[in-house]
Amino acid sequence: MELGIDRFVFANFPSSSGMTPVEELLEEIELADRLGIDVYGIGEHHTDEFLDSAPVVLLAAAAARTKRIRLTSAISVLSAADPVRLFEEFSTLDLISRGRAEIVVGRGAYAEAFSLFGLDVRHYDSLFEEKLDLLLRLRKGGPVEWSGKHRPTLTGQKITPRPEQDVLPVWLGATGSPESFVRAGTLGLPLALGTIGGELASLRPLVDLYRAAGRHAGHDLERLTVGVHAIGYVSENKPAALEEFFPAYMAVFGGIARKLGRPEPTFESFDRASGPTSALVVGSAQEVASKIRLIDEILGGVSRVSLQMSVGPLERQLRLRAIELLANEVGSVVKADHTIEVAHPLACRGYR
Repeated sequence: MELGIDRFVFANFPSSSGMTPVEELLEEIELADRLGIDVYGIGEHHTDEFLDSAPVVLLAAAAARTKRIRLTSAISVLSAADPVRLFEEFSTLDLISRGRAEIVVGRGAYAEAFSLFGLDVRHYDSLFEEKLDLLLRLRKGGPVEWSGKHRPTLTGQKITPRPEQDVLPVWLGATGSPESFVRAGTLGLPLALGTIGGELASLRPLVDLYRAAGRHAGHDLERLTVGVHAIGYVSENKPAALEEFFPAYMAVFGGIARKLGRPEPTFESFDRASGPTSALVVGSAQEVASKIRLIDEILGGVSRVSLQMSVGPLERQLRLRAIELLANEVGSVVKADHTIEVAHPLACRGYR
């Protein structure tokens, strides 16, 4: 199993370190690389709350500073992107990183990108379906003959550069829409399952749906790889983890609750939400390792768990220590459970 970190780059939470948010981001990725974290993902947002509207540029800066860690979007808002440009950018990232680039694509949880790029949000589904079709066609290489409703026709162009990997890995991000799980399975794409809370058991029917759709489409079960993105944080013990992480969690999810007219999280509700069978992964290294084992068991086997520890104004030293604990203590326990390892979970499945 791979352990990863996903990160949003916030603009509105100043740090006492004297470093810029981007400097702190690159410092964290370098540390994760040195300590053996397997993959690092950067989100994409198009509002003034964030600095990650161009994640591939940030990933390229990280690629030049690292040696082995895989670098991915988390996620790329494909509905609002030009698949040709996205493929060119991530193929270039793959060349810079010597074969460590991946893309996680999704429809996006926010509508701001659609108006920003002159797209009609009413075409939310058809934009994604068409652009995913083109992106997967581009991976095959050669002259591209393609036509659709939302983009000019391609008439035999060759799209360059080609990635260093034989095939650029594309994961399909999904949260709660059954259609997304069926689409990922039908296409035989690895699934990046995103969750921000709730009970782990509630996710199993969606993963089963993904695998059933994949089998129905004729894909081998081994090809149907599942990765999990979860909110998480590691500290010395559970009380310390809750106390350190809650203010950052509240800064983001409290604001979301207010916008939606819902009750804001309290410390007590946050504590309950991080219980032993929940999808919120907060605690000591041993508790986080146990939760990751449970995720693997409940979902019928996963190849990757990535924790998003940057949900708000968490101080730099706390984030760096959490990365160290995740790599050194959680990693040693989780990877001991998986004695047969490959260089990358897609390496033996025709993706590289």
